[in-house]
Amino acid sequence: MGIDTVQKNKRQEKILELLSQYDIETQDELIEKLNLEGFSVTQATVSRDIREMQVIKVSDSKGKYKYAPPSAVLQRENGESSNFAEKLGKSLADSVISAECAENIVVIKTSPGLAPAVATGIDTLSADSILGCVAGDDCIIAVARNAEYAAEICADIMKIL
Repeated sequence: MGIDTVQKNKRQEKILELLSQYDIETQDELIEKLNLEGFSVTQATVSRDIREMQVIKVSDSKGKYKYAPPSAVLQRENGESSNFAEKLGKSLADSVISAECAENIVVIKTSPGLAPAVATGIDTLSADSILGCVAGDDCIIAVARNAEYAAEICADIMKIL
């Protein structure tokens, strides 16, 4: 294991620790906390870590969105495990505004800041039918294997809404 890998592992462990200690709403806040802990990071590095670690945004009890590890979506408020698909469905209903397909492309519009988390969930649940997702701040382009899959995914999302 190289020095870069060791540093990355330590940084990612620190990210998980910070997410469990603080309600972090933005990447800038996470960067600031990491800097205070001695990790000199760029936005690109934090963005890559978030994607690799599959960190998601969840709503707190006050309706604000904060970063959380993917395991957070699997925990019920009383500590019991829950079905990931069921939790993602609830997150989609709260996050997605619309979904439309054209041929094998699905365009999904979300509330601001939530597209990356929704895209990660879609990638996780649709591993066989989705080739990949590209997420901006509030829009996702998902490329399905074919037009039939795209229509099914779009219909599933609209049912949840």
